[in-house]
Amino acid sequence: MPTDPVCGKEIDETGARAETGQTRHGATEVDPTMGTRSFHNGTWYYFCSLDCRTKFLAGPDAYIGQASS
Repeated sequence: MPTDPVCGKEIDETGARAETGQTRHGATEVDPTMGTRSFHNGTWYYFCSLDCRTKFLAGPDAYIGQASS
């Protein structure tokens, strides 16, 4: 189970990747309350919330290596 590199919580990878629908233009929708993810330097990182993802994206080098993805 992946761990949020910002807060250290374990993330349900299946929930974070689950599609909840599609936008009018065909983009996949997901439910961010189930977790979210971001691709950085060839690796998917999983987050418990949009807040943690935003913190990570503002300075990923501060978090990489603290938790496994």
